[in-house]
Amino acid sequence: MKIWYYSIDFFCKRSILSRAARNAGYKVVLTGEGADEILGGYIHFCVDMLRHGTQDLEESRRQELLEVLKQKNKISPGQFGAVETEDLESVFKSLGFTPAWMERRVRLKSVPVYSSAFRDRFNKRDAYRLFLNHIDVAGQLHQREPVNQSLYLWSKTHLPNYILRMLGDGVEMAHSLEGRLPFLDHRVVEFICRIPISLKINGFTEKYILREATRPFITETIYSRQKHPFLVPPSSFQPQKPLHQFMQDTLRSSAMAAVPFYDHKAVIQLLDQLPKMSESQQATMDVTLMKMLSSCCLQQRFGL
Repeated sequence: MKIWYYSIDFFCKRSILSRAARNAGYKVVLTGEGADEILGGYIHFCVDMLRHGTQDLEESRRQELLEVLKQKNKISPGQFGAVETEDLESVFKSLGFTPAWMERRVRLKSVPVYSSAFRDRFNKRDAYRLFLNHIDVAGQLHQREPVNQSLYLWSKTHLPNYILRMLGDGVEMAHSLEGRLPFLDHRVVEFICRIPISLKINGFTEKYILREATRPFITETIYSRQKHPFLVPPSSFQPQKPLHQFMQDTLRSSAMAAVPFYDHKAVIQLLDQLPKMSESQQATMDVTLMKMLSSCCLQQRFGL
């Protein structure tokens, strides 16, 4: 589902960027993939740090800092909030904690828009248990800090299968462009693996050591810039804009009814509820809406 969401978002942006570089005469480019994965560049790693990397904090202070982090990251509301513990019970048993990025995936899965046939087929499948069965938990994760475990598991999923293959090499080579990855040079990765967590995430500052190393060469605006997901503009925030209207028209159409794994009536009910939701709820739902819109577009174009 994640791939479909980005197929009309991240994928298109990277394709346009790669085409522009190739049309400008460049055959090789340096890209920044891997920096977030080895240096904790996403907000969910900051959540992990506050939860599990600050043992000396009183619980009340920890919750206060998590709330501050939430308020500072209005663009990432899906990283916060409770999930049903049974959905991640096998993860907790294996790791002793649950990475925040996994909680977000479970939270999005819980939105009741899937068809009964689809839910019956996959609802009892423990996807994270299947994933962990292919990970050397004892050999690679034992005695590592929780934040480093979370980084490792993220790098075993999103980095090779999605970021590097689909958004990186797949898009670049479609335009005969070669992308090279300095942050994933094995010597850089090996060095980063040996440094303390506090040099990766310091307070609310992610990729701390990289920011400090480059500070003499970048502007203060770039140095202090908050991490911003590379997403389409929120459709649910702007009811008068073309994207919102396109989303509403498409998801209410017969084309959406033909997508086999969604309950079309539930989708329409969700659309009807949007105006009554808070801005935070709308931001969280927007990811689900864009996934559905992407899958509908793919259904129309290719058939699923």
